[in-house]
Amino acid sequence: MTTALVIGAGIAGPVAAMALQKAGIHAKVFEGHPTGADELGSWLTLQANGIDALAAVDAQHVVRGVGFPQPSMRFLSGSGRVLGRMSNGAPLADGTPTQMMPRAGLYAALRDEAVARGASIAYGRRFVDATPTGTRVTARFADGSTAEGDLLVGCDGIRSCVRQVIDPAAPPVRYVPVLNIGGFIPGMTVPDAPVGEFQMVFGKRCFWAYVVTPDGGLGWFANPPRADEPTAAELAAMTDEDWRTWLLALTASDRGPFAEIVRAAPGPLAGWATYDMPTVPTWHRGTMIVIGDAAHATSPAAGQGAAMALEDAVLIARFLRDAPDVPTAFRLFEQLRRERVERIVKHGARSSNSKAAGPVGRILRDALLPLGLRMAQKQNTDWIHAHHVEWETPAVSRPAA
Repeated sequence: MTTALVIGAGIAGPVAAMALQKAGIHAKVFEGHPTGADELGSWLTLQANGIDALAAVDAQHVVRGVGFPQPSMRFLSGSGRVLGRMSNGAPLADGTPTQMMPRAGLYAALRDEAVARGASIAYGRRFVDATPTGTRVTARFADGSTAEGDLLVGCDGIRSCVRQVIDPAAPPVRYVPVLNIGGFIPGMTVPDAPVGEFQMVFGKRCFWAYVVTPDGGLGWFANPPRADEPTAAELAAMTDEDWRTWLLALTASDRGPFAEIVRAAPGPLAGWATYDMPTVPTWHRGTMIVIGDAAHATSPAAGQGAAMALEDAVLIARFLRDAPDVPTAFRLFEQLRRERVERIVKHGARSSNSKAAGPVGRILRDALLPLGLRMAQKQNTDWIHAHHVEWETPAVSRPAA
């Protein structure tokens, strides 16, 4: 049986393992963190197209109960003026809408399902290099161990080591000029905020948002603008008090409940920088390929990072199932995916940069945004949310006998 080495057990890795198993390819997953990635990240929005990708491998049930429906967003200015609403896309045919969920909950659900289907996941195996030998590939890990397979799929995120092995000249990640911080507050509700509808506030000096959850809590995040890229040491040096003081100062003139949210948020608060990958010129070499954030990371503003990773994870297995050989499968996969994912990355970058607008830009943004939202609602966005992953149809046309 063909064996695939899958690097990374976050979102794409376990689903790639499931899809590869369904395609008749044995998957071995290797995760660098010693106990998995369950404690990494906060909340994410899983758009309906991502759930559709899970349905292609009969795994859509794993997200039921992990999160809650998040069908729409309401946009407001810092003065409290309602700028408009936007749908998160139509639900799937079975009625499943876009879902919001803890990232850790999604990690655990996908991992447990992959293991239940026969995939192996080895923890504490940080990938450092790989050597192709003919039609085989040998992966090497920081602990000195190795693994050999017929192909290698890098699902190791935006700082992908697999990407660097495939192309040592790969471009670096691009800094997006906003930071991220957020969390969950149990037992906190906000009057007049519908359950499940995100309230997105373009504040005078900082973008912030919150959503009331069905269990009586509140999820929140903020994007403090930062024109220059902070170092990891700078961010690590910021204390809980530093973050709270800064967030309160940035939003002091905004209307709404953000001051109460910041004061009530469990600590310690810690933020992180935002990055994306506009274009990765080389996705694959020989029997190695990168997918998900390793190939096309988008800023969180697009709301599509998880969904695109899931689409990739299923489609790469479909091409490997139907193509005559591994390099052909990788080439055809990239031909299908590149235009779509890079278009979404651009969309995310535009959204993030609008959050960091200066004084004049804010005035123009708030004046034009209601019109932009109305136009967006009228435009066909099915290319994003209604994308369907077809599993049964052959990915490669076969010549007649």
